[in-house]
Amino acid sequence: MTHPALNLGSTRIYGLRDGYFYLDGGAMFGVVPKVLWQKFFPADENNRIKLGLNSLLVDTGAKRILIETGIGANLKPRLAAYYSLERDPGLVQSLRNLKFEPESIDYVINTHLHFDHCGGNTYLNEAGEFVPTFSQAQYVIQKCEWEHGKNPSARDKPSYIPSNFLPLQSHNQLWLVEGDTTIAYGVEVVMAAGHTNCHQCVKISSDEKTVFFLGDMIPTSAHIGLPYIMSYDLYPMETLQNKERYLEQAIQEDWTVAFNHDPEFYFGKIAKVNDKYKFQPLEIESS
Repeated sequence: MTHPALNLGSTRIYGLRDGYFYLDGGAMFGVVPKVLWQKFFPADENNRIKLGLNSLLVDTGAKRILIETGIGANLKPRLAAYYSLERDPGLVQSLRNLKFEPESIDYVINTHLHFDHCGGNTYLNEAGEFVPTFSQAQYVIQKCEWEHGKNPSARDKPSYIPSNFLPLQSHNQLWLVEGDTTIAYGVEVVMAAGHTNCHQCVKISSDEKTVFFLGDMIPTSAHIGLPYIMSYDLYPMETLQNKERYLEQAIQEDWTVAFNHDPEFYFGKIAKVNDKYKFQPLEIESS
């Protein structure tokens, strides 16, 4: 398996994937009719679409930062079957294919704590205990997201699996941040509420260039259009406002954007044509 890679000055960014899973297409596109969204994502017989479990590895030379950990290996077989989960080779093996070991990661950033974004945070060891997968890393999570994940509402409780994140605290590997925060030189988390109240994106800057990891604010290249907002979003109007804000900035400052759930594209550019935002794929080298 090859992995797309970008260079930003001395920083190198790799696109990784924990695998694929399937979700209801209607839920993924909210108020947008199927006749429109199926042009981008054909649905299966159960109205589900195939989505990627994408991560980024950011190697600044001084620090290694992993953004998102996918679903991981801890999902119960019943749920893995329900989502038609495909994990081959999975995130950890993808790292190893690039000659990076889990213990070489300095920071792990979770945009939020839904199980498809942080499931690989931990693994079940031989003693039957959930422990951090990245043993030397500090895991970066918004404090308000952490608190909500421990006490979710009835609406989103199934999205939070405590074993994915609670062990981080007991192993002293938890870094709770509040709002926009610099994690390492050239890497910062940026608040972009909407999907959850404390959802965060990640901005990577070097050599006057920027890559912006969109998280679930804009999960795939097909969600670039402003009305294309997931039914899963708790605060869709905030998603709408943040989408427009960051898409405009991406155009004005010529950012490269990175997608969390696109099964094909890790990276791309944003253009505006006749007052509508459009996705433009990039030619990317592979490692």
